[in-house]
Amino acid sequence: MAAHPRRLRRWLKTLHLWLGLTLGLLLALVTLSGSVLLFEQPLFAATHPTLVARPLPDLATQGHSLSAMLATPAARGWRGVSLPDHDLPVWQAQERGGNRAYYDATTGALLLRRPQAGDPLLVLLDWHTHLLGGELGETVLGVVACTGLFMLFSGVWLYWPGRQRALRHLRPHTQPPLLRWASFHRAVGVVALPLLIVMIGTGTTMAYRGAVRNGLAAAFAEPARPRPPKTAPVQGPVDWAAVLVAAQAAAPDAAITRLMLPSKDNGTVVARIRRPGEWNPAGRSALWIDPRTATVIGGDDATTLGTGSRLANALFPIHSAAVGGLTWRIVACVGGLLPTFLLVTGVLFWRRRLKRPAATG
Repeated sequence: MAAHPRRLRRWLKTLHLWLGLTLGLLLALVTLSGSVLLFEQPLFAATHPTLVARPLPDLATQGHSLSAMLATPAARGWRGVSLPDHDLPVWQAQERGGNRAYYDATTGALLLRRPQAGDPLLVLLDWHTHLLGGELGETVLGVVACTGLFMLFSGVWLYWPGRQRALRHLRPHTQPPLLRWASFHRAVGVVALPLLIVMIGTGTTMAYRGAVRNGLAAAFAEPARPRPPKTAPVQGPVDWAAVLVAAQAAAPDAAITRLMLPSKDNGTVVARIRRPGEWNPAGRSALWIDPRTATVIGGDDATTLGTGSRLANALFPIHSAAVGGLTWRIVACVGGLLPTFLLVTGVLFWRRRLKRPAATG
């Protein structure tokens, strides 16, 4: 009977080792990029000081500048635009191919275009979210993240010496090298387990966000969220200043963060808003607007959602450190560095074990 647990342990130890040496490297590179991206906004501000130093005009002026932007050939194919705010007082549009363009909030003039393939931060973002491979890359990333969770739990299972000796086995050693790397790997993996589960776990849900969101809503028996109604396609110019003013009047305590523009088949404008108490930087609430009359025809208030949907909405802000202030941002950054530490100490321990028979023979 005792042989079976020993075989299971050997099998699990081998799987833990080779997953760590292969997919563990990929996971470490992804989490390293995540640590950098936690500071994406200050890094962007530091490299483009003229953009963040501009004044923030009123909504009516922003609406006029949006009209000027949308009249340019570059606007063809835009699905949405992010509104100016105090942190970045310019319009931001995502173009085809992932490029980003920034426009003056007063005049609508183009200020900067960032090509996705040539901008370091955008390359890092694409790597962190899609492994530079689009939808297929995101699917692979989900597998890598699940593998990371497996290595965490299997590592704790392999380490566990029993409750009486747990703390003693966490004591780090400096010599001999074999014991040093094993003890460092073991101690950090166990002590940082909650942080690693949070960071890798929430990252995993990003790869399967649709299934996670639907699953949590179903688990708490919540009704499906309402969808924006369709309106007649827009014919002629839109008074975007009136649209923005109407949206703000409908939600005076909220910040308008993004506009989803009309399509050929549907004229409805969806204004993404952030109500007080929402963690997501862009908010998860929305207003639905008929742009022909600048009339708000409905909306979706994320602050009134049930427990499952609230949990789903909290995952991204936790993962991206959009909540918790600088303290959580630093802790999350450290969490992104730990998989690399575990990879390096694991490899050093493995190499020392390979050399041990030759050294003693």
